[in-house]
Amino acid sequence: MKPSDTEMEQAGSLLTDGLRSSATGQTFTDAEKRWRERLSSKTLTPARTSSGLELDVVYTPESIRHLDPLADIGLPGEYPFTRGVQPTMYRGRIWTMRQYSGFGTAHESNQRYKWLLEQGQTGISVALDLPTQLGLDSDDPQAVDDVGRVGVAIDTLADMETLFAGIPIDSVSTSFTINSTAAILLAMYLTVAERQGVAPEKITGTIQNDILKEYVARGTWIFPPEPSLRLIVDTIEYCIKHAPRFNSISVAGAHFRDAGATAVQELAFTLADAITYVECCRNRGLEVDKFAPLISFYFYTHNDLFEEVAKYRAGRRLWARLMRERFGARDPRAMMFRFGVVCGGSTLTAQQPQNNIVRVAYQALASVLGGAQSVFTAAWDEAFAIPTEQTAELALRTQQVLAYETGVANVADPLGGSYFIEALTDRIEREALSIIERIDRLGGMVSCIQSGLIQKEIAMEAYRHQQRIEHGEQVVVGVNKFAREEPERQQLQLWELDPAVGDRQRQELARVKAQRDNRAVSAALKNLRDAARSNHSMMPPILEAVRAYASIGEICGVLREEFGTFEEPASI
Repeated sequence: MKPSDTEMEQAGSLLTDGLRSSATGQTFTDAEKRWRERLSSKTLTPARTSSGLELDVVYTPESIRHLDPLADIGLPGEYPFTRGVQPTMYRGRIWTMRQYSGFGTAHESNQRYKWLLEQGQTGISVALDLPTQLGLDSDDPQAVDDVGRVGVAIDTLADMETLFAGIPIDSVSTSFTINSTAAILLAMYLTVAERQGVAPEKITGTIQNDILKEYVARGTWIFPPEPSLRLIVDTIEYCIKHAPRFNSISVAGAHFRDAGATAVQELAFTLADAITYVECCRNRGLEVDKFAPLISFYFYTHNDLFEEVAKYRAGRRLWARLMRERFGARDPRAMMFRFGVVCGGSTLTAQQPQNNIVRVAYQALASVLGGAQSVFTAAWDEAFAIPTEQTAELALRTQQVLAYETGVANVADPLGGSYFIEALTDRIEREALSIIERIDRLGGMVSCIQSGLIQKEIAMEAYRHQQRIEHGEQVVVGVNKFAREEPERQQLQLWELDPAVGDRQRQELARVKAQRDNRAVSAALKNLRDAARSNHSMMPPILEAVRAYASIGEICGVLREEFGTFEEPASI
């Protein structure tokens, strides 16, 4: 348990007691008091973090006097993991460089993945098109205009086999940004690995599988919360038994942030979602020390460098304390806050777009100083379109220069012990915990989502943020300061979607449906329906359906009929 206030005062006083100058005989505390008295006569512009946390002019030992150096800060790789989840951090292993990519058909994306791996990328991050995310086949009338547009189109196992043809699944970690249809994509990936001769216990990577944030910030939901949560627990339970190194859920605060949440809200809402998933797993009877090591996290890193560093440090400490004190975890792996990040997102601007190169580089620096396990650096032209090979390469090189030329990987938690960083870490932890406790009092995250509360709070913050930009209170270089006349978009060399992609994908789907054993498909879909109506896990029949080359649309069609679809609260 956390030490008492008195114990922390006594421990923290070690940071200030005895700091007496041999030259002047005065203590640091006395010197700071006189310094602040002189400062009080000066007029200073107030400064706040991007989340609105007021900042002092300077931070000193007094700023962190209340912190226990061991219980609150500690050492890397040890509880409460404030300084990192591994003892040596990047000295032992550089973070995974996982560029988010996918477009058009599986064949085209396969070629891009191979090219990125040749350029030194160390993990694959699969972007799926909207029909795949929404459980619609490429030949569905609702999907026609979106096939392959913002990600790769995956209709059946045949597409997944093409997507990873020639890519060794046993040596490459793969992440799927997929939620409503996560169980189906997981089944496809496991089957492809099986057919490559890779044992499931060797597979590494993650499926996002975080449906709660979809109801709030992203919108690619299908089913209501209750059956969606049941499906998520099914995947977690299956991975515990069959794919113990694969993260069966990556709780994604990134989309809260891009929808307008502050850094503090992003952290709090993400952990509140994670608490819900932990409670669902425990209600199933799963042991926390068995499933919690399969939980990872995913965030956006924005431009306030020190707040972002402190956000991740606070997240590690708060999650460790929640897992040990609230859920009784004993295995240190069950308390580890392992996370990946996106550098880019809504911070990219269409105005003076090459400024995005600089923004992403600073965001990557903040991510690494904060201890990220994997990093995706967006290309500067992603404000307009999917990146070209040239811009994707530069985005990857941004990480490689950071890793191998700047020295940031040489020391675990290099900002640890900074008066400012430690004070800000503590402040963010307290603010985030306050939000989590409020959500608990209101019945938990599902209740707050169903009432529209979380959506409203994010929308209000997004509005305030935009107002600050429009009034010039928050500077965006090239947008509301140092702006200039922009060249026509046509002058930029942007990636363009082949208009024939949809036709090619639909032809492939028709070929698969014509050649498969449709009786096997029907039998598998019946078994899935039976499982959905019972309390049995849906993963075995989903795997059966996938192996029979049933399509995502067919599988989701059964589940839609059984579970219905989510209706957004009318009050939003």
